[in-house]
Amino acid sequence: MQTELYLMETKFTNKLSDIRLHYKIWMSDEKETGILGDGKWKMLKLIEEKGSIKAACDELGYTYRRTWGNLKKIEKFFGFPLLEKHRGGADGGRTELSEEGKRLVMAFDAFHNSVDAHIQIGFENFIKELESK
Repeated sequence: MQTELYLMETKFTNKLSDIRLHYKIWMSDEKETGILGDGKWKMLKLIEEKGSIKAACDELGYTYRRTWGNLKKIEKFFGFPLLEKHRGGADGGRTELSEEGKRLVMAFDAFHNSVDAHIQIGFENFIKELESK
């Protein structure tokens, strides 16, 4: 019995360094309709960075139509615009986050950082558990 336990332990130990943690976070309403999650959060951050919904969609590989629909769903849920569009000019238009949009992204950043830290601790405990038994 002790030999079997040792062999199982060795099998885990040899592969533990190959394990990578992946997870997604999202929030939904009472009907389980997605409101905000990792993908929409990344999109909002890229829109602010790039100044363009299209450029952000291109970078993430998202369709413009689906992204526009997702942004409208978030705005409808919260009841305020996430974006401010500035049209025209020599350099073309620019889209940026509204003050409320920026606040939403900053709050999700802080939330994500907190959750990331807890999940990392849980993951490290998972690895330790497999190493020790």
